[in-house]
Amino acid sequence: MSTRTLLSPAALARPRGKAAYWTVFTGTVLLFVIAFLFPVYWMVTGAVKSADEVARTPPTLVPERWHVSGYTGAWDLMQLPTHLWNTVVQAAGAWLCQLVFCTAAAYALSKLRPAFGKVILGGILATLMVPAQALVVPKYLTVADLGLLNDPVAIWLPAVANAFNLYLLKRFFDQLPRDVLEAAEMDGAGRLRTLWSIVLPMSRPVLGVVSIFALVAVWQDFLWPLMVFSDTGKQPISVALVQLSQNIPLTVLIAAMVIASVPMVAMFLAFQRHIIAGIGAGSTKG
Repeated sequence: MSTRTLLSPAALARPRGKAAYWTVFTGTVLLFVIAFLFPVYWMVTGAVKSADEVARTPPTLVPERWHVSGYTGAWDLMQLPTHLWNTVVQAAGAWLCQLVFCTAAAYALSKLRPAFGKVILGGILATLMVPAQALVVPKYLTVADLGLLNDPVAIWLPAVANAFNLYLLKRFFDQLPRDVLEAAEMDGAGRLRTLWSIVLPMSRPVLGVVSIFALVAVWQDFLWPLMVFSDTGKQPISVALVQLSQNIPLTVLIAAMVIASVPMVAMFLAFQRHIIAGIGAGSTKG
């Protein structure tokens, strides 16, 4: 079965072929860079424009005057330190609970082989077929009955039941080299010791991916925190941006959105190596 390319190896070896290849490649990369980065640039520069310049038609590509007051106003008027801290507490707690319980459940289903394990896994995966909106009312009634409204625990507990991340961890554990685990058992390591000393260090790529998914899901969630937190002082940044946007200048609101997105962008840049490694998490070498 032959494969066809736009340029043959012989054509690529010629100067004209190389020039055509690099022109197409560079143009494609620049197109994607502009498509992804231009909205970010527009939001960041929109916060330093004046209110009249933001609403001007046609819009200006570069601000005529740079006004830092948009960012300082957002920091003070919208009480961003309080709401950012609320979001950090909620996201960190949900991440820790999810990492502990999902990892333990995935390890049990993968390596301990419990009775009716496949049935249990099938029931867990079946929850992925249920629309998230259909679970909002039962979750709210449960949290209200437990007296957890306006409490970060109301965010942590529902985050634990993440079937996708559990299945992702189980599939990774399934492909770990069995001879390594058997060697640990022969050395006298118990199940918990094997999990802590052998499985978790080998699972850093997939744990990084699961961590990213867990943190981003809580950071960008809006509906559930809106229902759980009626106290404005305990609301996360996603809810506060909407609740406090009334009678706020547009430039201040844009600046607040820029500040709210900085932690997630920084986290992605810090953990991008783990994300890339987690894409090929199934190809584990023994």
